[in-house]
Amino acid sequence: MTIRIGKISLWHVHAWDYIKQAQEHEGTVMAAVWDEDPERGQQAADRLNVPFYASLADMLAQDDIDAVIVDAPTRLHEEVITAAAKAGKHIFTEKVIAATQVESNAILREVKSNRVKMTVSLPRLYAGYTATIQDVLKRDLLGQVTYVRARLSHDGAITDWLPQHFYSLQDCQGGAMIDLGCHPMYLTRLFLNQEVIDVNANFGYVTGKEVEDNAVATLSTASGAIGIVEAGFVNTHSPFAIEIHGTEGTLLYGTPEPKLLIRTKAEEGQYADWTEIPVAENVESAFNQWVSHIQHDTEDSVNINMAMELTRLMEAANRSAKEGRRIALTEL
Repeated sequence: MTIRIGKISLWHVHAWDYIKQAQEHEGTVMAAVWDEDPERGQQAADRLNVPFYASLADMLAQDDIDAVIVDAPTRLHEEVITAAAKAGKHIFTEKVIAATQVESNAILREVKSNRVKMTVSLPRLYAGYTATIQDVLKRDLLGQVTYVRARLSHDGAITDWLPQHFYSLQDCQGGAMIDLGCHPMYLTRLFLNQEVIDVNANFGYVTGKEVEDNAVATLSTASGAIGIVEAGFVNTHSPFAIEIHGTEGTLLYGTPEPKLLIRTKAEEGQYADWTEIPVAENVESAFNQWVSHIQHDTEDSVNINMAMELTRLMEAANRSAKEGRRIALTEL
């Protein structure tokens, strides 16, 4: 069975990347477009040679549409994803699920009650370096993890290659942290491998836009382990970087080359000096996994649980920066 996909908005910068994945997958085909911007939607539909629907309800009412890819503004996620779920369409969506836990909970209730498959695009969760780092942690090569830092930043706000609508607080529900910071946020939470109890965030506005373009969030845990999440739109030549420190050793990635280095006391002699560890191959992409779940009627609780945790942490970070205080996750 070929899965026929409707596109819900081309607002996001990665919208055409997901369309390309659908076009390249032997089990899927692009079949329709809706966009809150009719001109943009019609242009995309013409380019894809598929129908454009001025009404989302009309597109979702089509029996030959099996699933949707959501790249709408974050402010519309609850509205469009719940509508798709109620229409019985499977859902692949750009992160975050929504800007708040309340909205995300409402979305998941509809997804579950209508028995559709939803996957959130968390691409670095399936990267080879992530799998390799998890293996290192499972082998206790670093001992007890005490500190995790992850950074992802670019120069989009100072060279103007990022779309201007990415600086709309209303549409995006935030700036560098909720956009780029999503990736280091879910990775930091994954590598800490324990519950975060509170978040303290500081946002900077280097270019004077209404959303932050320079951001950091500190995640605290009951054990005393600390996570640091960094993101920005105003940094040139800033490498994607991961640091994990523990009682027995340290792991580094991207400082600045995309190499994974370890030094530890845990294994006698083997990693006593800085040693490069081969990085595993990437795991199957989130999109391909989503298609497989539709085809085989399986679930991906790991993806959804991580996406929900990401929503909670992002909401806490946004509130912390706005209110100028540490936010306990129990407040959400």
